[in-house]
Amino acid sequence: MSHRHGYKGRKFGRETDQRRALIKGLASNLIDHTSIKTTHAKAKELVPYVEKLITKAKIGDLHNRRQVISKVATPSSANKLVDEIAPKLSGRTSGHLRIVKEESRRGDNAPMSRVSFVDDLAEAPVAKAAKKVAAKPVESKDKKTEAKKIVSGSKVSAGKTPMSAKPVVSVRKSGAR
Repeated sequence: MSHRHGYKGRKFGRETDQRRALIKGLASNLIDHTSIKTTHAKAKELVPYVEKLITKAKIGDLHNRRQVISKVATPSSANKLVDEIAPKLSGRTSGHLRIVKEESRRGDNAPMSRVSFVDDLAEAPVAKAAKKVAAKPVESKDKKTEAKKIVSGSKVSAGKTPMSAKPVVSVRKSGAR
């Protein structure tokens, strides 16, 4: 009998890249559907992986958003995690996911489990962002000067500044450069 001291993680009978792709796909599906059914071993590997992603998503800055995008299969599921799910989980510091054992699979009798979020994401309110106080546009006495500002495009509408837009995240595909 050999022992597994010092060997971290399950292999699932797959190569490293296949195993990484499997976990990324499971994480994306969990984020998109809020609950998935998989084998118990895969569920136990998935939960700590997604917990770390949720922690990064709660911070929500550009660097952590890009890290989350790199760890899930699709950028849309990463953006959903950062923009929609993470604000709803702000009341909890850990333990965002649960594993519930279900009946064994019919074909090979593999133990199955359901992984889902502990909080009900449909009912949880989204945390409101702090309101920014917009600077009021300066009123000018001269109508001609006001008209020139509008025509030249230098007047900024109330609350709309170029920096208030959401950051654009680009994903570079791996491969030949």
